[in-house]
Amino acid sequence: MKAYLGKMRGEPTPRPRVGWKDACWSWLGAFTGMAVICWLSSAWLSQQLLIVGSFGATSVLIYAAPESPFAQPSHVLFGSVLSALVGVGCYQLLGATPISMALAVSLSILVMQLTHTVHPPGAAAALIAVAGGASVHKLGWWYPLIPIGAGCVVMLVVAILVNNLARHRRYPRYW
Repeated sequence: MKAYLGKMRGEPTPRPRVGWKDACWSWLGAFTGMAVICWLSSAWLSQQLLIVGSFGATSVLIYAAPESPFAQPSHVLFGSVLSALVGVGCYQLLGATPISMALAVSLSILVMQLTHTVHPPGAAAALIAVAGGASVHKLGWWYPLIPIGAGCVVMLVVAILVNNLARHRRYPRYW
């Protein structure tokens, strides 16, 4: 039992500090990406839902941690879309029930791991498909494409453009 509890203490690990320039690049990317999505949502696609909560977490990864495996384009796009498909399937089969929500999250993790496309906000996209309410449920099987797929593509384009403006940044690391 002592060894088990000892694992929970963690270990001291040196963590590099983020400089103000890097933080400003992250801010610029996140602001631009979300501004483009919000503008598209209000100006062109006002009848469609394009803003989803999981995009906030995706922004953290692709703009503030662009070197992370979870932030790479294949993970962002396929992890999110596959997870959204799982979420819609769970909602269609079981409705907006607690078991459906639990299955949506856990099955999306399973699918992402098996396809090597783990993107943590993908699990949020799956949960939103079940718990997101009438506006999300009305989209049905379109939800994985619009807003999830389209929003991810917009944010990835912005991430590629903004992250590569800085001399010390490179995005993506791989596709």
